[in-house]
Amino acid sequence: MRHKKDIRKLSRTKSHRKALIRNMSISFFKHEQIKTTQAKAKELRRTVEKLITVGKKGDLASLRAINAVLNHTQSLSRVREIADKYKDRNGGYTQIIKMASRKGDSAEMVIIKLV
Repeated sequence: MRHKKDIRKLSRTKSHRKALIRNMSISFFKHEQIKTTQAKAKELRRTVEKLITVGKKGDLASLRAINAVLNHTQSLSRVREIADKYKDRNGGYTQIIKMASRKGDSAEMVIIKLV
């Protein structure tokens, strides 16, 4: 039974999964939207929304917490800009829009973008 097991493993090891989410987060903050599979988008949404919420505080500790996850200085400044834009919003910063299935393996493709 999968009770209380909420993380999607995405058929990857822990280190590979961590690198995948980090790279996707950096791309997301750079372009403000990316096209990916549905499972990856749902995992990415968890990380991105937490980072934006932490970035809304704007103090040194929150900036270090974001940098610990992303380890990318340009994305750090983008998180701060985006967090300022959503100062009055209490979550739900991203939107997942379904697209047609991928032709090769029929995976469900989505676009994840900022609201």
